[in-house]
Amino acid sequence: MPVPPPLIAVIGPVEPALLRAWVAHYRMLGIERFLLAFHFPAHVPAERRHQLQDTCRELGIIPTVISRGPWHEHTNPRLRDGLRDLAGPGWHLLADADELHSYPAPLDEVIAAAEQSGTGTVGGLMLDRVTADGSLTGWDPGTGLDEAYPLGGFLTHRLLHADPRKVVLAHSRVAVASGNHRAEGHRPTNTPVVVHHFKWRGDVRADIERRAVHSADGTWKTASPARLMEARRLLAHLDQHGGRIATASAHLGFRRVSTGSVPSWWAAEATGLVAAWRPPGQNEPGSTICSPSPSGASNRS
Repeated sequence: MPVPPPLIAVIGPVEPALLRAWVAHYRMLGIERFLLAFHFPAHVPAERRHQLQDTCRELGIIPTVISRGPWHEHTNPRLRDGLRDLAGPGWHLLADADELHSYPAPLDEVIAAAEQSGTGTVGGLMLDRVTADGSLTGWDPGTGLDEAYPLGGFLTHRLLHADPRKVVLAHSRVAVASGNHRAEGHRPTNTPVVVHHFKWRGDVRADIERRAVHSADGTWKTASPARLMEARRLLAHLDQHGGRIATASAHLGFRRVSTGSVPSWWAAEATGLVAAWRPPGQNEPGSTICSPSPSGASNRS
């Protein structure tokens, strides 16, 4: 049997229940080796840091790196690339702590197809998961993420105007851009893998407000205004809709989905979206490396 790829992730102060669900999901896909870096900004209390690290160890995973400080734009890729170096040669699975991948086939078959294509990458597309009424609420680990956030849509792309593309698997020889959004010179040829994006839960509004403040005052350094503008778009949307995401909006395309299967409409819509997507202000797809969206590190910050 082929050796499954190691999972590489930089994780912020998410709730322990999410970490448990995330690890369980990828173990079901066959992942055995987890290389994790935890990064904690200054506002995270010591109790929360220790609780999350203890949960990781209870799951049988020793954190590879523990980091503290501002969440600069370069923080995530610096930590991620260090983990990739430690992972060694071969394929790497890249997934943020709020991303659950749904593959159309077993991982070894997906990787074999990528090897044959010669691209060195497998691409995915974010499907933002939200509650039925768009409220930003917590979830019950007993019933799970699918039950709490049953709708999937294209909020990252159509509301935030952020890059919804993800590199979900990359060979060690391939450098991946910030936020795992793209790999220069290695355009995936596969139908995009579903990246169920469980960002919009619990106290995410406070997280986005904090990101906006720190991005605006320069406490958290960015190379462009994109991260700040994306945060402001989300906050403005919430203000316009009573603190909720507008799940009835045809533009955002929310439908009932599940992490256990790939929707029948996915292949056509996702492939078309990736083919047509352009970075804001650019004429050609992938002509620049976009700065990460509020979900770019996909960790609570």
